[in-house]
Amino acid sequence: MMPGLQDVQHILDPLFPGLMGVRLLEVTPERVVAELTVRPDLCTAGGILHGGAHMAFADTLGAVGTVMNLGAGQTTTTTDSSTKFIGGAKVNTVVTGEAVALHRGRTTQVWQTSIRNADGKLCSVVTQTQLVMGAKAG
Repeated sequence: MMPGLQDVQHILDPLFPGLMGVRLLEVTPERVVAELTVRPDLCTAGGILHGGAHMAFADTLGAVGTVMNLGAGQTTTTTDSSTKFIGGAKVNTVVTGEAVALHRGRTTQVWQTSIRNADGKLCSVVTQTQLVMGAKAG
């Protein structure tokens, strides 16, 4: 049975994504949407969301999307990630991330996450590959 949004949020909350403040808004096998408040501790000295925060936010969304496609006994890990930085997100605003599945194969999945600032402007695009591990039951 596929986990629901609240189930996945409950899993994330005590982990690094919870520490960052990732809040899931939509979780399906094809698309994951979440938001993140740009806190001062997630920023560069210039009050802009740190590049590593962009990457960690996107990595979380791609991993969640992959989990939504796993069978019993399967797990996933990121094997590759590429980030293009396009614009900034200011401290004390909210960014939105949307991850969409580009490829959902038997052994790998590829997800692309677009992160937008509070004005809806594109800040970064992250493309990642997730390895699917373990035997699929049934």
